[in-house]
Amino acid sequence: MPDTPASTLPHLPAGFDEFSLTLLEVALTGFILFRPVYDAAGTTITDLGYEYLNPAAQQMLRLPQRPEESFLTRFPNAGPVGIFAFYRDAFLSGQTQREAFNFQHDGLEGYFHLVARRQGALLVVSFLDTLDPLPAAQAGALQQAQNREQAAQAEAEHQRGELRRVFEQAPVAIAVYRGPKYIIELANPTVCRLWGRTPEQILGKGLFEALPEVAGMGYEELLDGVMATGKPHVAHAMEAQHDRNGRRETVYWDFVYVPMHEADGSIYGAMVVATETTEQVRARQQLQQLNNELEQRVAARTAETRVALVEAEQQREQLRVQQGLLSQIIGQVPAAIATLSGPEHRYSFFNDQYQRLVAGRAVHGRPVAELLPEIKEQGFLALLDKVYTTGQPFSGTETILLLPGAAAESAETRYIDFMYQPLFDGQARPQGILAFIADVTDRVRARKQAETVQAAMLAVVQRQAQQRQDLFQVFEQTPVSIVLLREPDHRIDHFNPAFVELFPPEEWNGPLRGHTLSEVYPRIRLAGLVELMDIVYATGESQAVIDMPLAKLHPGSPRYVTFAYQAYREEGQIVGVAAFVYDVTDQVLARHQVQALNAELAAINQQVQATNEELQNTNSRLTRTNSDLDTFVYSASHDLKSPITNVEGLLLALREHLPAPAFEVPLVPRLLGMMDDAVARFQQTLGYLTDVTRLQQGQSEHPAEEIDLPTLVDAVRLDMLPELTAAGATLTVNLDGCRTVRFSANNLRSIVYNLLSNAVKYRAPDRAPVVALRCHTAPGQVVLEMQDNGLGLSTAQQTELFRMFRRLHGHVPGSGVGLYMVKKMVENAGGSIAVQSQPGVGSTFTVTLPNPG
Repeated sequence: MPDTPASTLPHLPAGFDEFSLTLLEVALTGFILFRPVYDAAGTTITDLGYEYLNPAAQQMLRLPQRPEESFLTRFPNAGPVGIFAFYRDAFLSGQTQREAFNFQHDGLEGYFHLVARRQGALLVVSFLDTLDPLPAAQAGALQQAQNREQAAQAEAEHQRGELRRVFEQAPVAIAVYRGPKYIIELANPTVCRLWGRTPEQILGKGLFEALPEVAGMGYEELLDGVMATGKPHVAHAMEAQHDRNGRRETVYWDFVYVPMHEADGSIYGAMVVATETTEQVRARQQLQQLNNELEQRVAARTAETRVALVEAEQQREQLRVQQGLLSQIIGQVPAAIATLSGPEHRYSFFNDQYQRLVAGRAVHGRPVAELLPEIKEQGFLALLDKVYTTGQPFSGTETILLLPGAAAESAETRYIDFMYQPLFDGQARPQGILAFIADVTDRVRARKQAETVQAAMLAVVQRQAQQRQDLFQVFEQTPVSIVLLREPDHRIDHFNPAFVELFPPEEWNGPLRGHTLSEVYPRIRLAGLVELMDIVYATGESQAVIDMPLAKLHPGSPRYVTFAYQAYREEGQIVGVAAFVYDVTDQVLARHQVQALNAELAAINQQVQATNEELQNTNSRLTRTNSDLDTFVYSASHDLKSPITNVEGLLLALREHLPAPAFEVPLVPRLLGMMDDAVARFQQTLGYLTDVTRLQQGQSEHPAEEIDLPTLVDAVRLDMLPELTAAGATLTVNLDGCRTVRFSANNLRSIVYNLLSNAVKYRAPDRAPVVALRCHTAPGQVVLEMQDNGLGLSTAQQTELFRMFRRLHGHVPGSGVGLYMVKKMVENAGGSIAVQSQPGVGSTFTVTLPNPG
């Protein structure tokens, strides 16, 4: 064979040098390098791929240096014979394995001696075909031995397959770690799913390399302890972090670490069997949080109630003062005001001005459409309906209102500015309308008169020159200020006395006619009026300035004016601008006053509404505080029933679907039993919460009745006879003072049972329990006493004794609600319970019940 450097030969793993290659090339023994082929899940070796055959192996197997087909494809009978299983086990164990096989299949005949060992990711096989024919007897015996071995291997393969199916289908997480770095050799689909990893991401890697988020949480120390001591470790509800579902989640595990041993007894790794208990842990945490919140609410209830009552009284007083102030203001507003309630718009308030406007026809509680039928045809009723329905305000200006006049068949035309403002209740729903109405009839009539004058003036301007004098006479007599301006620079052509009276020049002493308006009134350009006149002269479009303060032209003047500019034409051509100036001081001041009053009224209305809402909120808080405390425990217990029922169903499904071999693993029944106990305890706690809810609400399904107390106590003693006997307890009863008691039989039995049960459970370890039950009567009362010589309670413990879910001794089972429920049953019936106790001496519980007889 030609000398070929190792680096140029294909398919050889790293690390082969020239000497190693030379040994392989000249060796008389066959050498094969196999690569394991895994199934789709990446957990089971299903075949072997050829990476390299040395010349001796090529000659003996009649194969090329690197065959394309796999081992089982080329030699399918290697499986039944057991050669494939030999190779697979050698790879998985990592130890040197030796075996001999008589292989007479697939074109080969020989007695092969095989040696195999794992090297990194490859399997190294050395083999030799002895080629020595055996005597017939030995060959037959060998064939029989091989047949038996093949049958045993087939059975082992079957069992291994069954075990593999159990491993892969087990609903608990199972994994096997090897070596001090805890290399993950096996991991079933459940553990991959719960870890949030695929088999390719974890197999062959160290545990804390594959799951770095778990490092530093105490698992290393536990595994080290199992490897060092060889003792299993069981953990409950241990916290861990896992990157799964696209985020890092905090989870909790119940698990056991079991040491794995080699054939020689040495520990080579550990197996983990785990169940995720995140839902159970979080349910317990949620329950604890709910208990804490309940205690805080109970503690704060009295303080909140007192504060709320004080605040409510203060708010009522403020509301009375504000309502009085509002009535006084509304009565003095110089406008008509009315409030209408409901969709029928019934009068709930109106002031004197409103009553004068409608001629005294407004009546409290009557619909406006019934008292003022004429407003329907005028459209006001439809506007009221729209405001009430949409909750949007509506305003109108200079709207015509026809109301009946003095004569029976006459109607008076009035002009009004009005606003319909919706009024809302505490839930922001419309409950009425505020009508604010200002009578502007005089202003409208004055403006209409001015508009009539303007129309007449424009008509006269277009006439011939001989008619101008008549028009100027009209200008002279009209109360509106008028000035006619000619030419583009607006030279004064004519003006009436009203104009001079309204606009006396400040510094100009000469005649006005023939001079520009800017010369006589220099401030007019600063006010921007010249630009408007330029527009009118250039375009012929009328311009107006509404409600301008006259102080812009005459500093210090308190008046307001409205300018109207129109084109002044002669023979169809624009020759100037006609300016009309109206004194609107009274209207502007009136409107400002109305707007101010509107704003003030709106602010007061908002303040009243806010006060009402605050008062309603205070009352709502009082109601919610009571109802929250009544329904809180019920809601909590009800909401928790569904998840715990789901957990119980999952445990039942787990028992039904676990294969029988799984129950043979001692840990599996133990873990299932532990989970059943946890579910039962949780359901018991939910039952206690339901009882607590009923007691919190003062409910009782069993009415009071006459009870024979000695008979009831004997029944309780009979029920507790096993506990009394086991504890060696002595119970003395003296009920001569009260043979009958009027109370709920079930509740009284629960009281006696709880007190007697606690006396036995919390007994002193160094003496036999002695319990005494006594009863006597007092005026209007029945007093029941339960005395024991048990552990006793300190003063601090006595203050915590009757609180819900408070357990003062952890060495006996219990829920911490028994004495709380006893206290509630007694107090709901109008009674009381007290305790006197001394540590190391014992306790005396005194129950006082009402005795109507």
